[in-house]
Amino acid sequence: MNVAKSAYRVFSANSSAACTELAKKITERLGVELGKSVVFQESNRETRVDVKESVRGQTIFIIQTIPRDVNTAIMELLVMAYALKTSCAKNIIGVIPYFPYSKQCKMRKRGSIVCKLLASMLAKAGLTHIITMDLHQKEIQGFFSFPVDNLRASPFLIQYIQEEIPDYRNAIIVAKSPAAAKRAQSYAERLRLGLAVIHGEAQCSESDMADGRHSPPCVRNTTGHTGLELPLMMAKEKPPITVVGDVGGRIAIIVSVKVANSHKMSVFTVGPQVVVTNTVPHEVQKLQCPKIKTVDVSMILAEAIRRIHNGESMAYLFRNITVDD
Repeated sequence: MNVAKSAYRVFSANSSAACTELAKKITERLGVELGKSVVFQESNRETRVDVKESVRGQTIFIIQTIPRDVNTAIMELLVMAYALKTSCAKNIIGVIPYFPYSKQCKMRKRGSIVCKLLASMLAKAGLTHIITMDLHQKEIQGFFSFPVDNLRASPFLIQYIQEEIPDYRNAIIVAKSPAAAKRAQSYAERLRLGLAVIHGEAQCSESDMADGRHSPPCVRNTTGHTGLELPLMMAKEKPPITVVGDVGGRIAIIVSVKVANSHKMSVFTVGPQVVVTNTVPHEVQKLQCPKIKTVDVSMILAEAIRRIHNGESMAYLFRNITVDD
């Protein structure tokens, strides 16, 4: 049977308010109905998925946001993808704005690269493509055996600054650490603003822990071996917190990629506000703190879905995007 090119469906991988809301915004922009499915937890906490309509021969897009219970969300995605695969879906594309375990993308001592393991699990479950946003490291795309589109939220955040912050030209972009300077510089250059860097902030340096220098840990030989001994590296000492740059009398816009629950999302702090995207659920945090403002990114996710389904180029979504963005 020949399936029309318009035969595609969009499903939500869980019934949480945030995921359902994002999925509805995307389907409204696409002019399609949200696929009928039920995702729930059994009494023993096992995940169960029931797809309530035929998906044979169709391209399926699964919307999945990652709440506090990361592992449950992963199982929901895996079980739904496998259910669609066994129901003879033609293509299964995951729309995962925040990709979980993306910070575990390098070897740490005797640990493991969990992000690569998750990529293999998703492929095994049946996914054939992924749409995500602002990966922790762009090299993560190499873990997958299928295409990955790593979209950027920065255009929406820059637009928010220009439209919602009065006198934003009197602002200065602040990097919360030297490691965040490149990303902050990208914002500063686009907004034609100055740049400042916070130095000395207590933080765990990935360059020290994740590059394998401590794997295995350095242990002195006490068996009397008279071989070469490498020089001992002196321990680092954090300097007092200082700000490099002139911020006096200006609006400070702090660019970061962390917010509540340690989930990675595009976020910046400006004056009394914390501005985040709706790439991960944060309804509870908004109730606790009215200063949190949300920027909707459903537009770019919907456009990515439309272009992938129609076989159009994705280059339009990456206009003027550089490596540092």
